[in-house]
Order: sequence, then C-alpha cells, then structure tokens
Amino acid sequence: MTLSLDSIAVPDLHPDSPLSTRKARLSDIEAIHELIGYWAARGLMLVRSRALLAETIRDFHLYLAEPHAGHPGGLAGVCGLHMLAPDLAEVRGLAIHPAMQGRGLGKKLVEACEQEAREIALPALFAWTYQQGFFEKCGFVRIDKTNLHPKVWSECQRCAFFENCNEIAMFRELV
Repeated sequence: MTLSLDSIAVPDLHPDSPLSTRKARLSDIEAIHELIGYWAARGLMLVRSRALLAETIRDFHLYLAEPHAGHPGGLAGVCGLHMLAPDLAEVRGLAIHPAMQGRGLGKKLVEACEQEAREIALPALFAWTYQQGFFEKCGFVRIDKTNLHPKVWSECQRCAFFENCNEIAMFRELV
C-alpha cells in the first residue's frame, strides 16, 4: 500500500499545549490511524489498519494535547503494549505528533508500556523499529531477527513487508 504524503494530515497542535494521558478508546481510532499514517507515509514506521487498531485498542497509551493559543487539541502521542506470549510483549505503534517532538513523550510512552509490563510480571519486551538509537536510549538492545519468539513471526505474516522486512529488532529484559 502506497500512501501519498498529501493525503495524510494531522491537526495543528501547539507545541506548548497542556498534556494529559490515558488509555485509548474506540473513539480514538481515527486519530491514531492518522498519526501513524503520517509517519508511515514518510517511511518511518509501518501503517496500521483501522481494523487492526480496533482489535488492539486496549493496548494503546495516549498523550492528548489540550486546545491552546488558538490551536485545536488532539492526539500528541501513542504507543501500544501488545501481548504475544506469556513471556513477551511488543512495544508497537509509537508515534509522536511532529509539533510535540522533543518533549520526551516517546520515552514516557515507552516507560508507560514498560510499567504496565512490570505490573503483570512480564519478563521481556521487544520492538520492531527504524529508530534504533531511540530504543537504545530506552534500554533496548538490538538482536538478530532470527532469535525472536515464534509468535512474533505469526504476527509478521500479516504484514505487507513480510518478505522484505527491513525493520530492526530490539529487545529489553525486565527482570
């Protein structure tokens, strides 16, 4: 699927907007889809369908920007924790609104996923990414794709890039 950069827009958020955080709701699907689509259209992450977002909506943590200085409010950031096996979950769908970059929201969202994983005594996390340096700053290490749990590959088979995957596998032990 090819996305046109002109077809993907995100609301014009003010970088100084007050922020709040919460778990995602079904009513957030369109905003999540647009924000992920914005970065996917630029080749920086994989697109997620609305159907997949609906199936996994309970996975996602959000940062929301309040209306500020004449700018509307909206989705400032999103990140999900997706259970794959009793010993592994994926940090996925991490996207930060372009006006909100540099405020530490990505790191805070990854930390929220990590905290949720620790609360259920999950021993490890992984992420597919094009942003290796960011995940290294969050305590992840790069691993060989062939060392990933078999359940990861069953998820990957649904991806359009399965045969030509160029994402980097990152791993973090929590125990």
